[in-house]
Amino acid sequence: MELLIDNRQNEIAITQKLIDDIKLVAKECLLLERESTDFEVSISFVNNEEIKRLNSAYRHKDTETDVLSFPLDNEDFLMEDQVTMLGDIVISVEKAKTQAEELGHSFDREILYLTAHSMLHLLGYDHMNEEDKTEMRQREKTVMKNLKIFRNE
Repeated sequence: MELLIDNRQNEIAITQKLIDDIKLVAKECLLLERESTDFEVSISFVNNEEIKRLNSAYRHKDTETDVLSFPLDNEDFLMEDQVTMLGDIVISVEKAKTQAEELGHSFDREILYLTAHSMLHLLGYDHMNEEDKTEMRQREKTVMKNLKIFRNE
């Protein structure tokens, strides 16, 4: 698995430990869903201003959000023994920090949860209806539990 990190914000420090933990979450999602790690994922850390602009441009919602996922449809281009670009994840670190404080857990735990959430979007999950939402939430919980990442951290 190749994880490309692009930190485009200066508000909150992104530690090497957090990046290492993000890789573990991404890998766990891939192993759970695809039983393979032959994928490349891009993760960008941005501020609220940038994610609001992206949310407006791509989802027509003129508001800040915590995370955006941009899956690539590679089904027609999959080649044996080749790493496939799965997609892009964009996380607002400002929004993640606020949500962590509201939920009473650490900033790192929130970033890891958002990573799992977005990885599942890249892998085809969604939460547009209750049945899909329940299935996606269960997958998120499985990933977090497998890695022993709990809410009180």
